[in-house]
Amino acid sequence: MHRRRRTALVLTAAIAAAAPLLTACGNDAHPGAAALVGGQRITVSQLDERVGEVRAAQRAAVQNEAQYQQAIARTGTLTRDTLHTMVLDRVLHRAAEDAGVSVSRKEIQQMRSGLEQRAGGAEALETAWLQQYGIPPQRLEENLRLQLEAQKLAEKLGTTTDRPEFWKALSDASKDLNIDLNPRYGTWDVQKSSRADAKTPWVRDVTTAPTQQGM
Repeated sequence: MHRRRRTALVLTAAIAAAAPLLTACGNDAHPGAAALVGGQRITVSQLDERVGEVRAAQRAAVQNEAQYQQAIARTGTLTRDTLHTMVLDRVLHRAAEDAGVSVSRKEIQQMRSGLEQRAGGAEALETAWLQQYGIPPQRLEENLRLQLEAQKLAEKLGTTTDRPEFWKALSDASKDLNIDLNPRYGTWDVQKSSRADAKTPWVRDVTTAPTQQGM
């Protein structure tokens, strides 16, 4: 991939600080909802299921309890980070749709094949994505679609994913979707299209081969 298409690594560098438009949904108004996105609920049970997928994959990837506990310690904000990804996935998909951008199954497979070659095989790629980004194997291609949508949206806008033009498109989509988070998971910053306290990057630099790390 061309250097110009390299994806952003740091959310806070994407847009200058601005007064956020924050909303939050209470448990009484939306019982059982972790978030509301475009009038559709992401339920607490759906969020718990996604978090459970990561924990199960982490458990399967290590040899003993001590290593598993180390993996948990390194992903202490997993629940909030997972909800962040689930919401932002919908925001990005809306922004891509609005711009007439789509991603094909073939494109996802091509990206995966290229990443597998650099990582040293399918299993190595899955392990790296789990360790570095908290993405379990069954969600890998879903995440790659996210990356491709981001890249293609930026290209359609004539910019890159670390430029204000890209993030304005996501901000506009966030406003259209009227996102509400359950307060226990934080609040949503419409300007940055991010959970207000999110500190982890969601867009990967997929032009760089992932490296395996011991857990």
